Amino acid sequence: QVLLVESGGGWVQAGGSLKLSCATSGRTFNMAGQGWFRQAPGKEREFVAAIGWRGASTYYADSVKGRFTISRDNAKNTVYLQMNSLKPEDTAVYYCAARSAPRDYRLPRSYDYWGQGTQVTVSS
Repeated sequence: QVLLVESGGGWVQAGGSLKLSCATSGRTFNMAGQGWFRQAPGKEREFVAAIGWRGASTYYADSVKGRFTISRDNAKNTVYLQMNSLKPEDTAVYYCAARSAPRDYRLPRSYDYWGQGTQVTVSS
């Protein structure tokens, strides 16, 4: 079992920044990667960013490319999402996820474990 706990969400004005953290614990050996997803009210959960388990590869949705940065601290088993130049359309609940196999990192069904989510609200 793998436990994921997100933190760092909150309220910010447009153009501002937030940094999300995802602390990972449990049976994390042989995990393939982690990702961040978000879900706004009435919308499907969508891919935001992903990173390989050792942090060598990163991937981003077009909507956040150049504004968000995913990274990980292997010593702390923590993944981060630095969000800059935030827009009102970035408002959503953000979820951290982990996958145990090298499946398509863009799909929620590729992930085996999920955090509880953290709310990010960007006001205009």
